Amino acid sequence: MSTSKFTLDGALFRKVARAVGLPVVGIAVFLVFWAVVADHIHTSLGTFPGPEAVAVQSENLYQDYQQAQVKKAQFYQMQEERNAKLVAENPNYKAVIYPYTGQPTFVSQIGTSLVTVLSGFILASLIAIPLGIAIGLSSSLHAAVNPIIQILRPVSPLAWLPLVTIVVSALYASNDPMFSKSYLVSMITVLLCCLWPTIINTAVGVAAISQDLTNVSRVLRLNWWTHVRKIVVPSALPMMFTGLRLSLSIAWMVLIAAEMLAQNPGLGKFVWDEFQNGSSDSLSRIMVAVVVIGLIGFMLDRTMLLLQRWISWDKKSVLR
Repeated sequence: MSTSKFTLDGALFRKVARAVGLPVVGIAVFLVFWAVVADHIHTSLGTFPGPEAVAVQSENLYQDYQQAQVKKAQFYQMQEERNAKLVAENPNYKAVIYPYTGQPTFVSQIGTSLVTVLSGFILASLIAIPLGIAIGLSSSLHAAVNPIIQILRPVSPLAWLPLVTIVVSALYASNDPMFSKSYLVSMITVLLCCLWPTIINTAVGVAAISQDLTNVSRVLRLNWWTHVRKIVVPSALPMMFTGLRLSLSIAWMVLIAAEMLAQNPGLGKFVWDEFQNGSSDSLSRIMVAVVVIGLIGFMLDRTMLLLQRWISWDKKSVLR
């Protein structure tokens, strides 16, 4: 019994060491390598930032965010006090609250980028998944649409961005817009660039459904909608989520580039502004943004993986 317990404990220890220890060792080696190499890179703005400088700037950027939140709260408090005083003097006075227009902080621009990328990704998914299912079910539709997909799929966001900007500026003209033009430009650019992996992988997953399942559907005389809901979607789910994960990663990369080039609010604009600023802290701040962009991309992918594990009926088919 003791030998068996010792063997089980040893196997558990090796499993934990492999799952936790090896990633920690890998990150530690990378940080040491980064610190050593950074000390030997000298630029016009000073030495290339290492992990310590990035950690210091991360704290500074968060403090900037906290200070901005205090100023924002004071701004609205002053308006409330002023409005209360004016209403007391004149009961017919209509109080007006003006929005805070302070300089966006690094943390607030993270939120802006996340809202934009998720909006574009969700809209792209709502278009791509039904289209992919239709293409997978119809060989005729596949033959008709495939050339268009293959032509548009490799188009860079650098090509879409000016076209989207011109079209949005021409069509979205309003004195009281619901959404800002910069948001729409970035969101639509993301949508156009992240459609294709989901369409292609969904179509492939649907086309690869086992003939036995199709025969079962015919025997049970399922209508088209029930066939899609009960047979097609569950069978194609692994490939569908593969496309969704690829689309989300592409959406995140495209968004940063679009924000940088179009000077739309978000992490991309933050990186470009720091590059243009050229201060002694700019390199460290850009590296903070690079690390945060990578971490957010990783977390978005892990979120999609967890969602797939939750939805998919075949847990073993979910890749890590």
